[in-house]
Amino acid sequence: MEYHKQTQLKHYNSFQTEAFAELFCEPRNIEELRKCLSDYPHKKKLIIGGGCNVFFTKDFDGLVIHTDIKGLREISDEEEEDEDIFIEVKASENWDGLVSYCVDRGFAGLENLSLIPGTVGAAPIQNIGAYGAEVKDVIKEVVSIDMETNDVVSFSNQECEFGYRDSIFKRANRYIIISVIFHLKRTFTYIPKYFDLNKELENIEEPTIQDVREAVIRVRQRKLPDEKVLPNAGSFFKNPYITKEHADKIIEDYPGLPAYLQKDGMVKTSAAFLIDKAGYKGKREKSVGSYPNQPLIIVNYGTPDGNDIVSFMKDIQKAVKHIFNIDLEPEVRIY
Repeated sequence: MEYHKQTQLKHYNSFQTEAFAELFCEPRNIEELRKCLSDYPHKKKLIIGGGCNVFFTKDFDGLVIHTDIKGLREISDEEEEDEDIFIEVKASENWDGLVSYCVDRGFAGLENLSLIPGTVGAAPIQNIGAYGAEVKDVIKEVVSIDMETNDVVSFSNQECEFGYRDSIFKRANRYIIISVIFHLKRTFTYIPKYFDLNKELENIEEPTIQDVREAVIRVRQRKLPDEKVLPNAGSFFKNPYITKEHADKIIEDYPGLPAYLQKDGMVKTSAAFLIDKAGYKGKREKSVGSYPNQPLIIVNYGTPDGNDIVSFMKDIQKAVKHIFNIDLEPEVRIY
């Protein structure tokens, strides 16, 4: 394994913003990963997988670790019934490749998360979700390296402290995920969860797992830009949670506001709706804009400077705050 100085990071983030890493390496196994941690114990470190949820506004003064640890194995648990299937997947495997593998074999649980870009290791960090499903629902265990001790540390589902687009891995910035163990099912029954997906499948009486994957892909391709064609990081903002009183007040002026009452009494609403009503759907400022088909996505039309994206982000936040008194929080990590 080699260390490279002043490595351009443009092709390691899906927004394709330019920045240089002081040091850069690509460990291909756990031993190499541990070595780069022990070689530079005091350097600031950044772990990059597919780079689909990060972009750069400046050079990174430290060590960027782009892991390339791959592999997949089906494992059994004698204590579980035959209905259950467990799969351990290394962190650098392509996420949608994993979903395709599981759907082809009839292993249920990941199909609603089809076509999400990125790697398997990134999925628990963000607790990725789409079309009524979250990855936390099918994770049994996450295996990681503790950057402070260089030890292998495993986390049960509960120990991962999953939340909405959140986990202990996102908050602690201490653990490098090396593999994820998924708990899936060998049989599948479609359970309606999400309006767009239900509509896509309305003419199929009993959708198969393959039908669901294909429907999710069609919906995503209609709504979302391909990051290889229009650089982006997917959903840029989290959907906000507000009080019921706040939601009721907004609905007086905007009756179409999506409002989903939560168990704790808060209301989850749609960042895309707020951005649209604030006048930013399809809006473009120089080389940055929001995607016309989905205002939740900011796209890069050609700027190499991540600060241009930050400026556009702040304009959206300011407009939504002014109209709705809601603070939009970005999902994307900004360096």
